[in-house]
Amino acid sequence: MSMINRKIIFTGPVGAGKTTAIAAISDIKPIATDEYASDMTKSRKPQTTVAMDYGLIRLSDNERVHLYGTPGQERFDFMWDILTKGGIGLILLLDNTRKDPFQDIRFYTNAFRDFIEKQQMVVGVTRMDLQRRPGLPEYRQYLESLSLQAPVFEVDARSHKDITMLLQALLFSLDPGVIN
Repeated sequence: MSMINRKIIFTGPVGAGKTTAIAAISDIKPIATDEYASDMTKSRKPQTTVAMDYGLIRLSDNERVHLYGTPGQERFDFMWDILTKGGIGLILLLDNTRKDPFQDIRFYTNAFRDFIEKQQMVVGVTRMDLQRRPGLPEYRQYLESLSLQAPVFEVDARSHKDITMLLQALLFSLDPGVIN
């Protein structure tokens, strides 16, 4: 029996929880390419991803899901096309405490538009415990205004349960028969 390998991409702004989310669900110690921040990112976190994060989930003896996290900074956008090649779906993480999370949605859905149109996307909103507005209904409405439909969830990027739910929603949107 041959090995089945799937690839899922995590993206979103700096500090939204991409590295943390991959660490929460990976069966291996994630590989990270974090460096000390030297620009405006320093105000959000001391280190930032400069190439990618990588994790792995073993679904069975012959099926694996490879998890790739993109750098959040636009100056590393050349990595985005590289990382999405062969991907089956996108998990967009948004930080609800940022000044304009809708601008983040606009930016990332535009940057990944071709990939989203061919594959699927789910959205996880982090830090809603610190900032309740905008709420999930506003995120759904905003996505609709961009002619996009995607499940939107409140998540804690540290929570295995929450990130697994995002992953299951993505897999279900790709193939409703995938989850028993």
